[in-house]
Amino acid sequence: MQRFLPMTTEDVRRRGWDAVDFVYVSGDAYVDHPSFGAAIISRVLEAAGYRVAMLCQPDWKSADDFRRFGRPRLGFMVSSGNIDSMVAHYTAAKKRRNDDAYSPGGKPGKRPDRAVIVYCNRIREAYGDIPVVIGGLEASLRRFAHYDYWDDKIRRSILFDSQADLLIYGMGEAAVVAIADRLRDGVPVKDIRDVRGTCYVCDVRETPLTGAQCPSFEQVCESKREYAVSCRIQQDEQDHIRGKLLKQRHGSRMLVQNAPMPPLTTEELDRVYALPYMRTYHPCYEAQGGVPGIKEVRFSITHNRGCFGACNFCSIALHQGRFVTTRSKQSILDEAKLLTTLPDFKGYINDIGGPTANFRRTSCDKQLAAGLCKGKKCLAPKPCPALVADHSDYLDLLRAVRSLPKVKKVFIRSGIRYDYLLADRDDSFFRELVKYHVSGQLKVAPEHCSAAVLDKMGKPHIEAYLEFSKKYFALSGDANKEQYLVPYLMSSHPGATLDDAVELALFLKKRNIRPEQVQDFYPTPGTISTCMFYTGLDPYTLEPVYVAKSPEEKAMQRALLQFGRKENRDLVEKALRRCGRYDLIGTGPQCLIRPNPGQGTGRANSRGKRPVKGTKRYGKK
Repeated sequence: MQRFLPMTTEDVRRRGWDAVDFVYVSGDAYVDHPSFGAAIISRVLEAAGYRVAMLCQPDWKSADDFRRFGRPRLGFMVSSGNIDSMVAHYTAAKKRRNDDAYSPGGKPGKRPDRAVIVYCNRIREAYGDIPVVIGGLEASLRRFAHYDYWDDKIRRSILFDSQADLLIYGMGEAAVVAIADRLRDGVPVKDIRDVRGTCYVCDVRETPLTGAQCPSFEQVCESKREYAVSCRIQQDEQDHIRGKLLKQRHGSRMLVQNAPMPPLTTEELDRVYALPYMRTYHPCYEAQGGVPGIKEVRFSITHNRGCFGACNFCSIALHQGRFVTTRSKQSILDEAKLLTTLPDFKGYINDIGGPTANFRRTSCDKQLAAGLCKGKKCLAPKPCPALVADHSDYLDLLRAVRSLPKVKKVFIRSGIRYDYLLADRDDSFFRELVKYHVSGQLKVAPEHCSAAVLDKMGKPHIEAYLEFSKKYFALSGDANKEQYLVPYLMSSHPGATLDDAVELALFLKKRNIRPEQVQDFYPTPGTISTCMFYTGLDPYTLEPVYVAKSPEEKAMQRALLQFGRKENRDLVEKALRRCGRYDLIGTGPQCLIRPNPGQGTGRANSRGKRPVKGTKRYGKK
């Protein structure tokens, strides 16, 4: 019978177990759905024959809760949850968040800051040298010495502070089973040093002779240039075909990262997504209002992994990698049919997507044998000449799912790479996207309009967005649909000056775009953009990069992107005056804000005359 994995000792006894093999510790509430990493890894272990108990959001104030199931036979698996615990707790302005989508009732405070470190130290307190393996996004992105935005300093690899034995980076299904099998066979955890997709720590005298070496922890602390070099090496070797073993010294000990684990094949992915997930949160959370994080994904389907778009501010390139793998059409259809049998299914599949929804193959055929090109991007600033843009398989998949009985609509809510879409000479997918798969508005991510800023983001230039939007609205008209675009925009990304923010504000005004949400750049661990934020250097050129760091300038950049809001007016005026753009304060059609009543711009207007106070043109009737 399909059921949740044990969460209590009573659950364990009901299964007739005298002990568990692994305790999986998570900073999230227990949601048994394949959009949650904890659900996938625990079900994969179960399918491999292991007894797994779930210890979700344990009381970390003492070691008592970590003794709930007794000493597991083989060890502990630890993750902070679906996202980094610091990102879960704090905004880009370092203010405490008021909610947590991965906790019961959406209430914050159910996990500690730096959850992986805290959990592992409690496990050591409870059981000493028991095997401890860490994974998930928090561990994966902090596997090397890394800049930590919240401490504003370089921290050691999380393996040192957590005292864990092994770290699984990236998508961990194959690595976790390989480790479990070794432990089952009696291999000491300290001797498990050859599993791809893992990191371990050893004495420098035991350092492997192969591979490449990053600048040491001490070097990256002393030199921002060395930190940038280290970041580039780590990014360049994140490829399962050509990626090398990496080393980074921390004092007398060496952090060793084995080469990346090859991604799962289509057949392997199909098996993972066919496991017996309950597809919802554990019923123990019902009285607290459930777990909000399930709402968006309950009727969504993941069809791919990896992203060759590789935006510089995104963690996917260092976590999942750039090599795209996909599930089979039959696997997707099987899951879609399963969704239609759920009691609360209303006929709508919210998404068939992934990191980037419209990727169903590698960006070129060369990658299959040689891996992805080092130091280059497939799509930015322009699509590579070798790019193969083909939506035929994705279109066939969508057609098949939307033709299923009980399915009224299939939406696409994951990110669409519109530059990749434009590169496809066959516009069949574009037409059907507009006609069938948009719920009134399509979210896309131009992020900025300045070419210099977009280059630092690793994004296409704004001309691609303009071409896409023109065609999108034309096709919407052809389909007799009134539909909109919702552009995601980012302020204060490295390379973005106050003048660039003014340029973006003018771009938005000209096109009558009024963004509801604007994201301040958030320096999360492990990304190229975070490296630029900390070092002020582009790791691929080592040339200086402007970085807005003062709260005042960051607030002004953000306000300019929403210049029409009353609460932003004073900040916008301050920014315009600082940039010398007095011509944008007035009542003319090009102006961003009106002067305050009785106040002129303080500089000559566009006709070379100072504004006359008290006239209607300058704000006073």
